[in-house]
Amino acid sequence: MLKIIVNVFFVILGGTIGYIYVPDIIELLNVASVSWITSPYLGMVLGAIIFLLISYWLAGYIVDFLKWVEDSLFKIPAVDLLFGSLGLILGLVIAYFINIPLQDINIELVSQVLPLFIMVLLGYFGFLLGFKRRDEFINLLKSSKKDKSRASEEGEVIKPKAKILDTSVIIDGRIADICQTNFLEGTIVIPQFVLGELQHIADSSDALKRNRGRRGLDVLNRIQKELPVKVEIYEGDFEEIHEVDSKLIKLAKVIEGIIVTNDFNLNKVCDLQGVSVLNINDLANAVKPVVLPGEELVVQVIKDGKEHNQGVAYLDDGTMIVVEEGKDYIGQTIEVLITSVLQTSAGRMIFAKPKLLEKAL
Repeated sequence: MLKIIVNVFFVILGGTIGYIYVPDIIELLNVASVSWITSPYLGMVLGAIIFLLISYWLAGYIVDFLKWVEDSLFKIPAVDLLFGSLGLILGLVIAYFINIPLQDINIELVSQVLPLFIMVLLGYFGFLLGFKRRDEFINLLKSSKKDKSRASEEGEVIKPKAKILDTSVIIDGRIADICQTNFLEGTIVIPQFVLGELQHIADSSDALKRNRGRRGLDVLNRIQKELPVKVEIYEGDFEEIHEVDSKLIKLAKVIEGIIVTNDFNLNKVCDLQGVSVLNINDLANAVKPVVLPGEELVVQVIKDGKEHNQGVAYLDDGTMIVVEEGKDYIGQTIEVLITSVLQTSAGRMIFAKPKLLEKAL
């Protein structure tokens, strides 16, 4: 269909050019011995035929170019396109007012060529200004709204920020249970580039990766269809950024959202760049039973640890307990005395020693 439109455009263009210029060209060449040869209608037919033949040669290239432009436009986030267009319009308006006094100058270069140059230049710079400074304009508008809200007599109404899910927290699966309990307020945002990464993992030749990717897609399906939360798919992308984590941080800055993750490294990068982040592991650690140094537990030592004579045990919630001098008790259920607790965003680790050794001392 697009190729037919291109062909029709070329026919109309060729017919118009033939109607206007072919009679003048024939008269200029002085080859017209019959009056009907100089008829503009004959020129229109000749021009249409010539350009139709040219269109069959160029149409494929033009269609490919138009499809490339279409795909590029669809990949640009709506916010980027909006502010780029506003900048372009502003640049053209300024160029229009600058060109008004230039029209009165009798020099052809100044009155005709220079206005076109100014319009193209200011339109280009206007688009770049709107496109590259969009984040600042968005933050400026939001700050203005917040100031107005604070100044109102009814007080400020705080709207929950959007929660942006990363790939790791979707594959983890616990986010669905958290959403079901209504602990997360606001809209759940799932970027299209995260969906693409999940799809890539689900199509992996590695069985473990494939299962993880499919699990993530199942979790998203459950969140979207079964749980009482508002879910939005962010269709935009940031073509200049290649890493998914960097795209998440950029998106959080653009929409002033909060990233939800269980990736320890992403958590640290968000902290460095001033982006709000919710770590599922922090939440899990916060709701675990509190264990203090000096308390006693009954555990089963199941394997040896990294250091000499260490044993490793686990609580029911998966917390690892490193038992000093516990290698000799592997496979046994023993009482241990908690000596210290180490808790970070990566998880919690408990250090203990066998109570039998404590009694012996």
